[in-house]
Amino acid sequence: MSNIHPTAIIHPGAQIGKDCTIGPHCVIGSQVKMGDRNELAPFVIIDGDTTIGDDNRIFSFAVLGTEPQDLKFSGEPTRLRVGSRNRIREFVTLNTSTDMQEDTVVGDDNLLMEYVHVAHNCRVGNGCVIANVVQLAGHVVVYDHAIIGGATGVHQFVHIGTHSFVGGASAIKKDIAPYTRGQGNPYRTVGLNSVGLMRKGYSSETVEAIKQIYNLFYRKGLNTTQALAAADAIPDLVPEQRNFIEFVRNSDRGLST
Repeated sequence: MSNIHPTAIIHPGAQIGKDCTIGPHCVIGSQVKMGDRNELAPFVIIDGDTTIGDDNRIFSFAVLGTEPQDLKFSGEPTRLRVGSRNRIREFVTLNTSTDMQEDTVVGDDNLLMEYVHVAHNCRVGNGCVIANVVQLAGHVVVYDHAIIGGATGVHQFVHIGTHSFVGGASAIKKDIAPYTRGQGNPYRTVGLNSVGLMRKGYSSETVEAIKQIYNLFYRKGLNTTQALAAADAIPDLVPEQRNFIEFVRNSDRGLST
C-alpha cells in the first residue's frame, strides 16, 4: 500500500507501484508508470509518457516528463524513461524526447543535483553524478560513471565518455574521451581521471594501459587518424583500451583537445 498525501493529484490512468510515498501537492499525469518504493517530496510534477523504475527519491519542485523544448516538436507522442535508485534533487527538469524514434533516458543509480536540465533525446547512463545547474542540450549522451561539475553547459549531440571528470563552469562543445579529466571554456583535457579510476577499483596496471592510449591522442602530437592507427597496432588491448579507441572512432563532433 502506497502512502499518498490527500492533496496530491493523481490521474486515474496513472500506474503507481507498491510502497510509494507521494507527498503533498504532487501532480502525476495519466500516462505515468511508476515502480515500487519511490519517494516523491512535496510539489513534484510527473507528466507525459513517463516510466520510472524502483527506489527513486525525487525532491521538491522537480518536473519530469514535460514536452521537449524543441522547435521541431509538433505535439506527437514522446517518452521519458527513468531507471531505479536515482536521486533527483530540487528543480531538476527531465523532458520527453522529440519523437518516438529515441526516448529520453536516465539510467540507474544517478545523482542529479539541483537545477539540472536533461533535454529531449538525452541518454544518461548509470552511476553518474551531475552537479548543480548542469544543462544538457538535446541528444547529449553521458556514459556510465561520468561526473559533471556544476554550472556546466553541454552542446547538443555531445558524448561524454565513461569515468570522465568534467570540472565545473565548463562549456562542452566536443566529445569528451572516456577516463579523462578537464575543465574550462573552452574546455581543455588535462589528463586522465586517475584518482577517480583508482577509487572505482581499477588496478594501477589498467590505469597505465589506459594512459598508453591516452598519450597517443593527447601527448604524441599525432592527428586522430594517426593516433587511431597507432592504437590499432598495439597487441593484446585490454577492454578499457578498446573502449577508448572505439569511442574516438565513433565520435561525430570530434574530441575535446
